[in-house]
Amino acid sequence: MSEQKRDAHRAGLIGELSAEFVGTMVLILFGCGVVAQVVAGGLGDHDSIAWAWGLGVTFGVYVAARLSGGHLNPAVTLSLAAFKGFPWSKVLPYAIAQTAGAFVAALLVRWNYTEVLAKADPGHTLKTQFVFSTLPGNGVLPVSEWGALRDQVIGTAILMLLVFAVTDLLNTPPGANLAAVVIGLIVVAIGMAWGTDAGYAINPARDFGPRLASFITGYDTAWRDQYGNFYFWVPIVGPLVGGLVGAALYRILVSPFLPVLGPGPQEVGQTPSPET
Repeated sequence: MSEQKRDAHRAGLIGELSAEFVGTMVLILFGCGVVAQVVAGGLGDHDSIAWAWGLGVTFGVYVAARLSGGHLNPAVTLSLAAFKGFPWSKVLPYAIAQTAGAFVAALLVRWNYTEVLAKADPGHTLKTQFVFSTLPGNGVLPVSEWGALRDQVIGTAILMLLVFAVTDLLNTPPGANLAAVVIGLIVVAIGMAWGTDAGYAINPARDFGPRLASFITGYDTAWRDQYGNFYFWVPIVGPLVGGLVGAALYRILVSPFLPVLGPGPQEVGQTPSPET
């Protein structure tokens, strides 16, 4: 590779990582921000949490998509490498950029809500820990770490199955640059249907980055759950495994049977004719 091409490649990768950093930061600013507002500030409810996380995903994807694809999630990046030809050499750099963006965003949320968090939870305990990171049973219900792991595998499998579906040009992808909106709605739906057992992290960067930020700013219990068990690995391992499962299901059960369509969008609900 010539020096010029090597420099262009390096500059391109830096731009991609920068986009992933900022896009994930936007996601967490809305996500952790809304949980802080509801849990510590007493404003809003579960639905506002689900909607703000979904909108955070939408806005983050719009920020990053042109440069990096807008993954914002190591589970997405890993699945794209395994099934869509995304370069394996970029998986770790993307994951680091995503986690760094989540970490910085969580620090901003922690700083901005300093007084509110101190008032609601002076000891910075598990009571407000899940402003930043997830807990089994949302910290109050009897769900084990293994039950939470199961939940994270299933939830992220749903996410990746649907992300592959709405971004597949041979399927029925959203038009008018609305894929980011639809992906955000997927996250809203997962939050409303799959949030009980483990808080629907479905994203290792979303959980680990804010968890680290909370730990260095006074939350000594950040790595453990309410039972005293080391829990931080669950929303890392579960989403990585679940993403691969969901992507594999789409590639095995849907993708091979899609027809190569001619020009023009496929109408929803209409089965393509054999001549298409």
